[in-house]
Amino acid sequence: MAVPDIDPRLLRAFVAVAEELHFTRAAARLYVAQQALSRDVRRLERELGSGLFVRTTRQVSLTADGERLLPHARRVLDAHAALSAAFADPADRPLLVDLNTDGMTAARVLARARELAPECELMARFESGLTWAAGEVLAGRLDVSFGRAAGLDPAVLARLSVQPVRYEPMAVLLPDDHPLAARETVAMSELAGETVYAGAGNARTSEWTDLATVLFAEWDIVLAPPAPLAVGVAEFQRVMAKTGNPVLAVAGFPPLPGTVLRPLVRPVPISPLLMVWRRGSAHPGLAALRAATRQLAAEEGWMVRPPTSWLPEIDRSLMRHRS
Repeated sequence: MAVPDIDPRLLRAFVAVAEELHFTRAAARLYVAQQALSRDVRRLERELGSGLFVRTTRQVSLTADGERLLPHARRVLDAHAALSAAFADPADRPLLVDLNTDGMTAARVLARARELAPECELMARFESGLTWAAGEVLAGRLDVSFGRAAGLDPAVLARLSVQPVRYEPMAVLLPDDHPLAARETVAMSELAGETVYAGAGNARTSEWTDLATVLFAEWDIVLAPPAPLAVGVAEFQRVMAKTGNPVLAVAGFPPLPGTVLRPLVRPVPISPLLMVWRRGSAHPGLAALRAATRQLAAEEGWMVRPPTSWLPEIDRSLMRHRS
């Protein structure tokens, strides 16, 4: 049977649902109404003459035909995006750069890139977590993001280019009245038995929680339960004040009233920061970001690990990688 010409929009709907396994989240990811998304999926199923999803009141899963279609659909959409990019001048549009959080390493990279390429429009975004942002990069709604790439799904990571940025030392954010707040540094062993918040329950930042889980297991630290998702510094401060738990952070985390930031030592746990973008992307701003990363790393020793540091092997391997 001949396969009909398929509208790429239908394939985008299918891939979004296949990756989210949730129609509401997939619709939000594509910025469409859920009814429109469901209609596109049903139309694709009719055109292919096959059911692609098993839908129940509790979950969505791929059928065998859906599993078979997914890699083909991704290749078609990648080719479609490449075709569009080939006949467009990348410099004619802004480069959308996700910084996760303002005032940290990625923001410094962006500032330097703007100096190197003042003719380019580099627009900052704040998606708060590479797990979420990577999907936005692949969907074409972001161009660049930063974070712990080793925590991504391998199928997602395979479609991204990466550049190591920094071995970023971790720190702990403590309430002013915490017994460890008076220390200049906090040894990992001193957190044994403590309940520390590391983003548990936030699907956007699961790569950070995964790293913390491995770290905490080695020093008997308790991962704090999920807290309400807080957007913005003021809301984050309010939610954390209610729990009173220390927060796992990085050494450059912006100061919050009522807290102190203390470097973690013996050993120094490392947060591996990488820059990621979609394979095949071509924009003069991307070249400026990569050059800015190399310059700052050379000037400030960002790619030099402390002699006594902690980092999982999967992250070490990726930090040695060059796209």
